[in-house]
Amino acid sequence: MPKVAITSDVIGLAKPRLDAHMLGISRVDELLQACGFKTVVAGEAVCEALCDPADADNSSLIRKWLRVNRIGIFCFSYRLGAADAVDIFGKLMYQLEFHGLLAKGGGAIKAVYFASLPSACDAVKRIYADGVGVFRGDETPADTLAIMGIDPSLAPSDMVGVHPYDAALQSFGRDVVATGDWASVAPVDRQTSPAFGTKREKVVDRIEHGRQRGLPPLMRAHAGPYQPNRREAVKLFESWCRQLADVRLLDVLSIGTSQLTQARFGEDFSGRPNGGGVPINSPEEYERIWQVARPMLVRTYAGTRGIPALAAMHEETMNIAWHALSLWWFSRIDGRGPNSVLENLHEHFEALRLIASAGKPYEPNVSHHFAFRRADDLTYVVSAVLAARAAKRLGIRDLILQIMLNDPKCTWGVNDLAKARATLSLVRELEDSNFRVYLQTRAGLDYLSHRFAKAKAQLAAVTALMDDIEPDNPRSPDIIHVVSYSEGSDLATPEIINDSVRITRYALDRYRLLRRRGQVDDMTCDGDVSERMSFLIQGARDVLATIEECVDFPYTPQGLYDIFRLGFLPVPQLMYCRDDFPEAVRWSTKARNGRVDVYEDDKPLLPRERMSQIEERIRSG
Repeated sequence: MPKVAITSDVIGLAKPRLDAHMLGISRVDELLQACGFKTVVAGEAVCEALCDPADADNSSLIRKWLRVNRIGIFCFSYRLGAADAVDIFGKLMYQLEFHGLLAKGGGAIKAVYFASLPSACDAVKRIYADGVGVFRGDETPADTLAIMGIDPSLAPSDMVGVHPYDAALQSFGRDVVATGDWASVAPVDRQTSPAFGTKREKVVDRIEHGRQRGLPPLMRAHAGPYQPNRREAVKLFESWCRQLADVRLLDVLSIGTSQLTQARFGEDFSGRPNGGGVPINSPEEYERIWQVARPMLVRTYAGTRGIPALAAMHEETMNIAWHALSLWWFSRIDGRGPNSVLENLHEHFEALRLIASAGKPYEPNVSHHFAFRRADDLTYVVSAVLAARAAKRLGIRDLILQIMLNDPKCTWGVNDLAKARATLSLVRELEDSNFRVYLQTRAGLDYLSHRFAKAKAQLAAVTALMDDIEPDNPRSPDIIHVVSYSEGSDLATPEIINDSVRITRYALDRYRLLRRRGQVDDMTCDGDVSERMSFLIQGARDVLATIEECVDFPYTPQGLYDIFRLGFLPVPQLMYCRDDFPEAVRWSTKARNGRVDVYEDDKPLLPRERMSQIEERIRSG
């Protein structure tokens, strides 16, 4: 099958709806467009059909999409599970071959590419040999183009450059892993924290205890095995909880529940697609998990419907350490839940009132979801501020501000620092005696390589980047969400989670020592960071001021809905409900020189100019 793409080829990008993540598709789409190719990203109906391409109606819909769009190169992505990925892709390839859509059968599709977990890619290569190209997840832009037979010179040079600061961080990460000294990192003694390990303990007490004693940040990680047998999966997870609790390196266990748990809790799961994660399905199972996980603090994903009731149940069963809600997201617009955006906002606001009455912290799980849909850096900042302002008005007293770095993974470190500092600065303006902000940092969702040695070095490097957000504050960050080094390919077992925590803790101590010795750059007043931070802060103020002028009661469900509907928060790669939000998807963004901005006529569009355009459309419409 020919692999060389020419600019007249139409490239189709698609994934099954079961896989809610579309980071890879978004990044490749932008790269291909920048190289001059026409791309077509599959919509909601085609993504749903790809969950079962062997079904006759689904096959017909997929074939129609391919033919109508005259797709000559087809790219398929599925990263939730290797076995399911190979199974679905095999059924899809059979349909393409049987109906003569491939070039070898006289059809228009001259090349097919498969993006998935490494083991799935290995299986596909064994089955199809050179008939299918594969993407394992850590390809650079140049690698991606080479695999597709595209001349790398077609890509703008400002999409493929590396900043010296990032090169220095990667060198530091490799040195950390090479020493092996991280393996000797020991648990932190936090037993004198108030109510330690009991249902009366609060995460803010554990944070304050650590601050007063100069202890490392709290370590948080996701864990959640998936097995076809639901009860066996829950039993295995309980075993994992005991192992993590016994070693005591992890402070906060985040239960990686399945999509079924989030959407269908309490119902019969039989015959329903799981979507990965541990399928917990009763309050008693949550109670038991909390018991075996002690003295770790425990939290879990929010639901995608009946959100207030699930939040109350999480409080009752495990004294959830804090709640994370996504406001606009985990709804119809990202295929994660049945709620419309407005319904979702109403449920989230009701849940936030419950959270406030319980005196629990809230984490706005918001900004990176905009970035996943290729929003600009300014939208990352603005969405966090909107969420924080709304939370404070609803009575939330403690806000856990999660900063996801490397999002997108082409982001330069200096821009990550600027985004983080701008977001922190604006959110901390809300602080008073009744409202406190705690910083939580993490690596990007698709940042880590599937190659473990490289991923370990990346984990150490991103830890140094986290510490450079506030290099003059030894108490920052308060929490590190440790993304386990295996995330690029495999589920994180307790052993992998514990080693990831060890690498993170060692890298943090080592980087701080090198900074004190003057052996790494002091990023406190770096010019590139300061300039970009100032731009983002001023731009955010312009956007927020315009919102408050144009939107009635902006910090309400209707207000946040209108903010999204009117296009204040660009999401050019929104996959679902695009027709419902034409103003949100109308803006074009580009990743250039390690940053993402809104563009118009191939030039960055200043925030004030964009606000003027929105104001004019509101007046005229």
